[in-house]
Amino acid sequence: MSPSAELTREDVASENQGRAIVYNFLSSLFAKELNKDLVAQLTSGQGQDFLSSLALEPTLAASIDKMKTKLTKLNSDESLLELAADFCGLFLVDGRTSVSPYAGQYLNTELSGIEHAKKKSEKVQVFGEFHQQMTEFLNHSNVQVHSDFPEPGDHIAVILAYAAHLCLSASIENQLSFIETYLMTWIGKFTQQVSKHDHDFFYSAVAELTLKWLEIEVADLPKDS
Repeated sequence: MSPSAELTREDVASENQGRAIVYNFLSSLFAKELNKDLVAQLTSGQGQDFLSSLALEPTLAASIDKMKTKLTKLNSDESLLELAADFCGLFLVDGRTSVSPYAGQYLNTELSGIEHAKKKSEKVQVFGEFHQQMTEFLNHSNVQVHSDFPEPGDHIAVILAYAAHLCLSASIENQLSFIETYLMTWIGKFTQQVSKHDHDFFYSAVAELTLKWLEIEVADLPKDS
């Protein structure tokens, strides 16, 4: 193998590692509310450099700026509790201003009216086909969800974490197929709902960042790998 070919392989591996970091970062923001440790990481010099590097992509800049603005205000226990309450109200409880973090609940577009409302309320819907498929993927890849995260496999945090795993273990073709099938089919609807109900704007910025990142992935990943 020529030195130039070896360099190309190393560059690709480095790029995939960087992409995996972004997916894991997004996953962590949807997995649980921000705590002091994560805020400290994101507001550190290294964390700010990471966010600034993402903001170099023009379509990500606005979302990153909103997140950084909010992070600078998380300087007290009270502000952290308020953001934790926002997270709980959006993703952990049922209500008119809550947003489902489960992919399966966005994919039954053939249902309508009362039937859709009834189906959405059934527990089997949360642990439905999408959950089963993700569980099979996780088992096949020997990837385990942390025991302190008792959520169905179609939770957005699980899907993003698995995308990070694929960045380091799968072909670009398989990565792209996964992104298009298990994220792009519903992430737009999810983002719309978060933007509608998140009045503090942090999680709407996170959702927008996720959508824009995935759009970049779909557009830029080579289709013939």
